[in-house]
Amino acid sequence: GLLPTQFATNSDSIAVQGFLQSKDAMLRLDQDVGFKSHFTQDWIDPIQRLSAEPTNEEAYKVYKKNVKIGYDPTEGMIRMEVAAADPQVSADFSRQLIEYSEQRVNNLSQQKREDQMRDAREGFDRAEIDRRAAQEALVRLQIEGSTLDPEGVIASLRAQISQLETQVIEKEIELASLLNNSRPNQSRVDGARGTLEILKTQLNLLNSKMTDVSRGENSLAELAARIQIAQADLAARDMMMQSALQTMEQARVEASRQVRYLTVAVEPIASEEPSYPRAFENTILAFLVFAGIYLMISLTASILREQVTS
Repeated sequence: GLLPTQFATNSDSIAVQGFLQSKDAMLRLDQDVGFKSHFTQDWIDPIQRLSAEPTNEEAYKVYKKNVKIGYDPTEGMIRMEVAAADPQVSADFSRQLIEYSEQRVNNLSQQKREDQMRDAREGFDRAEIDRRAAQEALVRLQIEGSTLDPEGVIASLRAQISQLETQVIEKEIELASLLNNSRPNQSRVDGARGTLEILKTQLNLLNSKMTDVSRGENSLAELAARIQIAQADLAARDMMMQSALQTMEQARVEASRQVRYLTVAVEPIASEEPSYPRAFENTILAFLVFAGIYLMISLTASILREQVTS
């Protein structure tokens, strides 16, 4: 008996049953263990023996006669009975057919598993390639400018400008306080004015530099914006690759769950006594057949006699 696993379905069992009863199974059996050559041996009776060079169709008729396959849907079990001229050969035939059945059941879901894994693997490979491209784009942007951190440069300029603006305001207040005196100290006034001019000059330079780095297609601000976009793209590609990796793992788990196989409930055992021909059963069957023929002839004869006498 062959017992499918819990993942197998009735259609799987029916497919195996159909395969075992097919010419394909007979041809494989002949190729591997010599089905035709066994039934062409001289010591086999002429009724059971095949011709010296039998065709596939002749061998298949003998195969169907000697290999009985049944399926019990209530138990989900396939029952197989193999008859041959030698008990050990019969057991060998059975083992080969069981091996073919195991291969066929496994192949029923192999293509589907391979398709699932191939699609998931291709998705992961594409995500990995896209992530690598995003990394390379970010690196190229970082080395395009004179600095690897344009945002840091802009932030530093802003901080310096803010600091100078504060110093200018303080120095203007100081100068205004000195000029409010009725008799201001001229040297201190000149010093405050000189310092204020220096601060304003430096502030103008920093503002000009900020304008230069903040405008134009090749400015640091534009480069910083492009780097931010590239970083966001890289983060998105990281998430997509993680999702593809999870999908591939789920596909692998699902594929492993879909593996089907047969469990051999009863191992083939060579008979010590011949099972065929079944003399007692055949005798009873012949008796019943001849008894039926005798009754039919008797009834026919009785009817004819009545018609003749009348």
